Amino acid sequence: MLEKVTSVDLIEVVENGCIQVRTKTAIKEDGKEISSKFHRHVVVPGADVSAEDAKVKAIAASIHTPEVIAAYQASIAQPE
Repeated sequence: MLEKVTSVDLIEVVENGCIQVRTKTAIKEDGKEISSKFHRHVVVPGADVSAEDAKVKAIAASIHTPEVIAAYQASIAQPE
C-alpha cells in the first residue's frame, strides 16, 4: 500500500525574525519510506500565518512582536 505523508520537519528562526520552514513529503510503501522531497518557504515578520502549521503559528505568535515587525519593515525599506 502506498501512502503520502506530509510534515513540517524543520523550523528555524533567523536573526531578523524570519521563520524558515521546511516541509517534507514522503512516499511510503508498506510503512517503509521509498521516496521523499522537500519544500522550503519563509514567513516574514507581520505575514499572515493563518494557513501555516500549528507549530509555525505558535512560534510566529511568540517572536513576531510589534517591535520585531517594525524593525523588519524598516530594514527592507532601506536601500542597500
